[in-house]
Amino acid sequence: MQEPQIPDDVTGTELDKDVRRDLGALAADNATAVARHLVMVARLIDDDPSRALEHARAAQRRAGRVGAVREAAGLAAYRAGEYEEALRELRTARRLTGSQVHLPVMADCERGLGRPERALEAAASPAAAELDRAGQIELAIVVAGARGDLGEHDAAVLELQLPELAGRVAPELREAQERLQEAHDDALVAAGRRPARPAQAGTVDDDDDGVVLWEEA
Repeated sequence: MQEPQIPDDVTGTELDKDVRRDLGALAADNATAVARHLVMVARLIDDDPSRALEHARAAQRRAGRVGAVREAAGLAAYRAGEYEEALRELRTARRLTGSQVHLPVMADCERGLGRPERALEAAASPAAAELDRAGQIELAIVVAGARGDLGEHDAAVLELQLPELAGRVAPELREAQERLQEAHDDALVAAGRRPARPAQAGTVDDDDDGVVLWEEA
């Protein structure tokens, strides 16, 4: 199968060092090719998720037993709206890495597939206790969305009434706090109540930058 083209300036060294280490078990030429595809995923995932997914699939075909590669494929599929594929890839990544970090994304995939009850089941699983605070906030946002999907709008508001909703938070939680505030405003509107402040542009589910696993140097 022909792989998507990669610009000559992409070397693969742009990847986060932890991801490059995960590729260390591959043959050198293959590791470089996989790394270059992952760089393209990172470059394209916000603006062209379909092309990002092409690169993620190419990386997966080359290195399907590497957890970081399956994570990249899952996140790219999620952003492209391919929720079944995203679930499959992220479940495989979880088996390979033992990490629950993508549980909120997996639960949101269930929502995308029209299965809000399964999203709630995932959120109630013991795995949720392994999330850090930012992950717990993201999961609460997904749970609130699932409640809204089921028409339980007041319950959705309650899910989002976390301590981080107002007041100061640590720098690493500021993005999650902003998303929480936006989700809370949206939930209030859906429940027929007025937000305490004007709702900000954008939606909670359109941006999952907090779960991207690699970065360019």
